Amino acid sequence: MLFKGLTVPIRIECDPETKKFEIFVETPSTASLILKEAGVEKGSASCKEQKVANLKIDQIISIAKAKRQVLMERKFKTCVKAILGTALSVGVTVDDQDPRVIQKRIDEGHYDNVIKEE
Repeated sequence: MLFKGLTVPIRIECDPETKKFEIFVETPSTASLILKEAGVEKGSASCKEQKVANLKIDQIISIAKAKRQVLMERKFKTCVKAILGTALSVGVTVDDQDPRVIQKRIDEGHYDNVIKEE
């Protein structure tokens, strides 16, 4: 996944004694990645009533892979469900359904063939 066109957090660690520093490029926020993948500039002001876009589960999985290290979830399914939670909060549906429905279906094993533990 490319971060071109997104604001990316930068962390600089500096040692005042040696004057050496390191620059770390972090991953963009989950919401930013979802909105970029959806092709919209901003999320819904009222996510319950107004949906701004629809993504496929494969796109959510791709975002989960990009954020996996940052989220530090033990199971990849849990990571995917966290991304779905953010999709809900910005007004994005997944496979034309409420992200909570997809989370429940993940728990029931409906997506085991596409969500593989890594």
